[in-house]
Amino acid sequence: MKATKGNKVYSVDETNKAFYVGQGYDIVDDDGNVIEQGVGKKVDLKKYNDLKEKLTKLVKENKDLKDELKKAKKDAQ
Repeated sequence: MKATKGNKVYSVDETNKAFYVGQGYDIVDDDGNVIEQGVGKKVDLKKYNDLKEKLTKLVKENKDLKDELKKAKKDAQ
């Protein structure tokens, strides 16, 4: 696990995780996913993750619709 805040990154474990969270650091796993959000953040982590998931779905849907539109235009010619 790592604690990140701005351009600072520290390796942490379960014993000192709470200290860094209290200082405002986000705790991220090895893949870069936020496990726990630091104190004092303005956006709730659950709300952020929900919006991120929704954005991913909408971007995929947009791409699919654009591809479908290109195919329809090509078939119309």
